[in-house]
Amino acid sequence: MRSETSIRRIALEGVTVERDGRRILRDVSVDLTARRIGVIGANGSGKSTFARLLNGLVTPTSGSVSVHGLDTRRDVAALRRRVGFVFTDPQAQILMPTPAEDLALSLRGLPRTEVDARVTAALAEHGLTDRADVAASDLSGGQKQLLALASVLITQPELIVADEPTTLLDLRNAARIADLLLAQTAQVVIVTHDLELATRCDQAVLFDDGAVVVAGEPGAVVAAYRDLCR
Repeated sequence: MRSETSIRRIALEGVTVERDGRRILRDVSVDLTARRIGVIGANGSGKSTFARLLNGLVTPTSGSVSVHGLDTRRDVAALRRRVGFVFTDPQAQILMPTPAEDLALSLRGLPRTEVDARVTAALAEHGLTDRADVAASDLSGGQKQLLALASVLITQPELIVADEPTTLLDLRNAARIADLLLAQTAQVVIVTHDLELATRCDQAVLFDDGAVVVAGEPGAVVAAYRDLCR
């Protein structure tokens, strides 16, 4: 049985990622065990590539990635069951015509009665009950992001990776999504340009030019980012 520390440990050792002859990440080594982790840095710094390493969407060119005791190259099927990924644009993950159908898709393979009960509960929890059977395309931007997040949460993942989940939202909906993510008991990794959100996390990581500049207490990491941008 894995210990609680190994269950919530994300470890990268000497990770380099190259695509089309371009080095996106270079020799990244970091060990993260906090429950809520903020990932910050400029556009093109490697943040999103780092996020995609954590559920096997990207594999390292060299080095190793371990997530909750699972090797991201070797244990892909188990990794996908443990990790839920939330994209910046909810349109990338809303696949079914209505919210109820989209949530049910996340639970495919379970008994119908259980699926119905969990979908009903998720719709109520996220304020989408009255939108259950409307066209997903008719939802507001905030409702679409709520649905995308709900479709991940309903699977009860042990790690949630959110890649800039508030970028396309107004302030009210951004705050709602941020509060929802930070309230999870699962481990959460949030890639964000929102420095206030990053400081609300338990640990932060700063990327620049494909490398980790610093990782640690969020206030200090955000301060380092501000210095870097001067």
